Amino acid sequence: MPARPPRQWILLRGLTREAAHWGAFAEGFVQAVPGDDVLALDLPGNGEFHHLASPWSVQGMVQACRAELARRAVAPPYHLLAMSLGAMVATEWARVAPHEVAGCALINTSLRPFSPFWHRLQLHNIAPLLRLAWRWRSAEAAEQVVWQITSRSAPSGAAGVVARWAAVRRQRPVSARNAVRQLVAAARYCAPTAAPVDRVLLLGSQEDRLVSSQCSQAIAQAWGLPLQSHPWAGHDLPLDDPQWVIDAVLQWLSRNEATDG
Repeated sequence: MPARPPRQWILLRGLTREAAHWGAFAEGFVQAVPGDDVLALDLPGNGEFHHLASPWSVQGMVQACRAELARRAVAPPYHLLAMSLGAMVATEWARVAPHEVAGCALINTSLRPFSPFWHRLQLHNIAPLLRLAWRWRSAEAAEQVVWQITSRSAPSGAAGVVARWAAVRRQRPVSARNAVRQLVAAARYCAPTAAPVDRVLLLGSQEDRLVSSQCSQAIAQAWGLPLQSHPWAGHDLPLDDPQWVIDAVLQWLSRNEATDG
């Protein structure tokens, strides 16, 4: 039987996050899909592109991603693995260019028109987010707030994570203006009423303190798809339990290949 061609994975992170924030998950995922190509791509305004202005729309982010992959000669089809804002980008990418997308694994995202704004950004986060804005220029203080909002992992591990994130922030800082642009883009985006491609994996965290777990449930109901829920992880599910995400993706791939016969 001929060998399966390598899959091209594109990993997309969320609001003001970059490739480095995948942390240990990225290395584990590469090891779990031997023979495949894995590229963690930064959105404009983040990571290696932190000097660029973030688009005001998710559609603009999709255009930028597609142009960057064309520049790098990374050809489709793509498997998109994305979380939060990145999952909105993956959804829109699949909608406008379904021929480029072999499948989407979407983690802890929220989409209009399926959820109200107070589910998409839980209101108890207003005070922490104000603290984050106030401490934006202090790398350690800002990243400590981000960790408190996005993780449910043991506090004993927080210091190391926050230190790594702070180092990333100092090296490739995201401007407050770009953070606002990304927030506006996420708030404005309206998803298709049906799943944009046939192969979509939905993963959510029951203890997500940033985005209500009801948002993933609403997408699953609207698109007629199953939802796999993690019982204790926070918004940053790949940080809190990377192996759980990897196992879920591998099981999804196995089911897809079984369908292909």
